[in-house]
Parts: sequence; structure tokens; C-alpha cells
Amino acid sequence: MAAKVIDGKAFAATVREKVASHVTRLKEENGITPGLAVVLVGEDPASQVYVRSKGKQTVEVGMNSYEHKLDASTSEADLLALIDKLNNDPAVHGILVQLPLPSHLNSDLVINSIDPAKDVDGFHISNVGLLGTGQKAMVPCTPLGCLMMLRDYHGSLSGMNAVVIGRSNIVGKPMANLLLGDSCTVTIAHSRTKDLAAVVRQADIVVAAVGRPEMVHGDWIKEGATVIDVGINRVDAGEGKTRLVGDVHYESAAAVAGAITPVPGGVGPMTIACLLANTLTACCRANGLAEPEGLTA
Repeated sequence: MAAKVIDGKAFAATVREKVASHVTRLKEENGITPGLAVVLVGEDPASQVYVRSKGKQTVEVGMNSYEHKLDASTSEADLLALIDKLNNDPAVHGILVQLPLPSHLNSDLVINSIDPAKDVDGFHISNVGLLGTGQKAMVPCTPLGCLMMLRDYHGSLSGMNAVVIGRSNIVGKPMANLLLGDSCTVTIAHSRTKDLAAVVRQADIVVAAVGRPEMVHGDWIKEGATVIDVGINRVDAGEGKTRLVGDVHYESAAAVAGAITPVPGGVGPMTIACLLANTLTACCRANGLAEPEGLTA
């Protein structure tokens, strides 16, 4: 029996609808409009595409979008001065500095200069610590999107055995902390884990975020398991063309899994949707209002 396909594109559309509804209510009842500031340094083509998409979707849900495009040669002092200005701007509830930054800029220093309450990427060391200790934090968007889809499919995750493949600060580690927060038994595995396939076979939930094309095959997956594929890898498709694949070999995994996210169209669309949700959450917290139900961790 083929796995149920978890449609991230459709789910993301639902999240954006919920965000838009909350934003409308904030405006009508409180006279507040959430604002997201995105800072882009340089002209990385992929980053430019992401920033345009973020700006478009921010406006579509009724939020204010503030874009700051800086030259690639911008000094660290000038960038930090802009972030300080945004930290102190009451109209800005979320700040995102698009990564990667040019090599002369210290990414950790820049990210940690953002007010943690406005850090809608969830990368600030304070938010990392809060999440790791089970306290209220701004949560990285991709893991938050994965958690939302898992909750939607399963309802309660309590007691489930989850394996997260990948130990990055952006996905792997926060994903593990979120799953622990929902009372899963969690293993963080990675490319150097001994007998990785055997470890993965024990999992009711597999989150693949290792960055290796189609590394996880169907014979690694326990029958009926839920597979969340975070990987986005461009591979050769012949005749000078390329195609996108995940970290999971989709066809073989879908033959045994109970549910699976496709690539593209799975986790990817959820990332910007959760960025908007985080901006809304930050706005509510800043104004002492109730957080939007179903849009936070």
C-alpha cells in the first residue's frame, strides 16, 4: 500500500490563511500591523529569489514588509548599526538577515546582534538555549513546519520513536528538541552513525536532514513509519538538465512508509509560511496578546 503524501504546499497555504486571519483581527481589534524586516547583503541569486518570495508573501497576509538590500562590500559596523535600528523600531516585530553573508562578515556575531524577541529565524543563541531547555522561544522555521505537519497527521506524538538524521543547528538539533517537547523518544543520527540503517529502522518518525541526495532508502524505513524529508538537492538529470531530490529515495521509501513528504512540494513551502507565523507570534508577544493558536511550538 502506497504511503499517504503529506502535501506541504497545501498545508503551507492553510498556515498562511490562518496567519492572514489573525493579522486582520489584530488590525481591527488592536490597531496593530505585524512588520517583518528582511536584510539582504550582496547579490547571491538564490538569496534574491528567497527575499522576493518572502516579501511577496508577507504583503499577501496583510503584514508590513521592510526590505533592506545592502551592497556586498557593506562593513560589519554598518550592518550592525542597521540591525540596532531595527531592534529599536516598534513597527518591526521580526528581523531576518538572509544567509549566507559575504565572507568578511561574521554570521554568528550578526545573528546574535538581533533582539531575540524579534529573531524570527530562531538562530539567536538565546533562542537556541530557551528551546533546548523547554522554555518559550522563537523556533527555527523549517523544524517548526515539520512539527506542524507531524502534529496534523498524527495528532499526539507522545511516546513515538523518532530518528532525526542530521545534527545541524538550523534543522537537526532544534527538530530533536521540538520532538522531545512533544514527548517523543528521540535519537539524533548522522552520516557517521554506526549502522545508520538499523537505527533508522526503529523509528516511527524519520526526519531526514543530512544534505545527501537520496541517502535514505526504502529498506531503511519501518513499515508504516512517517518520513519527513527536509533535503533539497539538485542532481544531474541528463542532457544538461537537473532535478530536485530529497535526502530520501522517494519511490522506495513511499512503498513502505505510512506517510511521506515529497521533494519538491513538502517541507520547502512550509519554511516561509512558518516565518510569517513566527512574525505574528513575535508581534503578539511584544504587545502582550495571546499567541496565535496552532501556529507556535
